[in-house]
Amino acid sequence: MKRIFDIFASFTLLLAASLPLLALICLQYCFLGRPVFFRQTRAGRNGEPFAIIKFRTMREGPGSDAERLTKWGQFLRSTSLDELPELWNVLKGEMSLVGPRPLPVHYLPRYSPEQARRHDVRPGITGWAQIKGRNGLSWQRQFELDLWYRDHHSFLLDLRILGLTLLTVLRRDNISETGQATRTEFFGNQD
Repeated sequence: MKRIFDIFASFTLLLAASLPLLALICLQYCFLGRPVFFRQTRAGRNGEPFAIIKFRTMREGPGSDAERLTKWGQFLRSTSLDELPELWNVLKGEMSLVGPRPLPVHYLPRYSPEQARRHDVRPGITGWAQIKGRNGLSWQRQFELDLWYRDHHSFLLDLRILGLTLLTVLRRDNISETGQATRTEFFGNQD
């Protein structure tokens, strides 16, 4: 049921958003040039690697994330428009609309056995942790929420999370960690 809903919803959203996506691609090219998309290897279900696709929000080259993050990139992140290309990952079956956010694959050996259970379900564009605090959460709290979702997920819960995601995006809450341009790296259980 969940996979059928993911396919139907992601295809419908991609179709409905095709003109806005085309406009975003053109604007993206004007503001940041090539490449238009950011690709990174993330850990999917059962820890399987896949290439997540997002709109690029930073200039290429040297400098800290804060120095490379552009005004256009800040706008894309604050509105979550940078996440729209992930609908392609959903359509391909690498992600779901709802699930724990996929994190870089190099984090895999850093998880405790309990934290690693977050990979028992397909990762999502949004999730329980995203509506409960997004990037304002500590890693520990995010993993607790991810595991709660893993243990309690249902179609009705997914619909609730999707609805609350719209409110979270409109409020533009907790887009990044306080005082950070991007999320600090997870190094293991010491944080």
